[in-house]
Amino acid sequence: MKLKILLCIMCITFSFCFASTVFAATTTPSLVTKINTAFTRIQGYLKKISTPIAGVCLTSGILIRKLSFGDEKKMIIGKKVITNTVVGYAAIQLLDLIIKFIESVVK
Repeated sequence: MKLKILLCIMCITFSFCFASTVFAATTTPSLVTKINTAFTRIQGYLKKISTPIAGVCLTSGILIRKLSFGDEKKMIIGKKVITNTVVGYAAIQLLDLIIKFIESVVK
């Protein structure tokens, strides 16, 4: 399920990235510029928000594990929180690198 969500997010990101090249052939350049600046701003906000959120989630996962007092279910939940946080944050950073790579190839 999480893999499907991640793949959907990646597909949407790629479609937005390529949308500007498709619009460039059919519309005015000012629209392309507006779309590119909008996506750049959204990308910047997501990157700025993701770091503190990942820090809070990582801290809560660590606290869940430390305060489980030997309860196996809570330790498993804490481990899942930590793992999902690291994977999610890595995915966001990886998408940022992929978008920058695609932009450099398109230009």
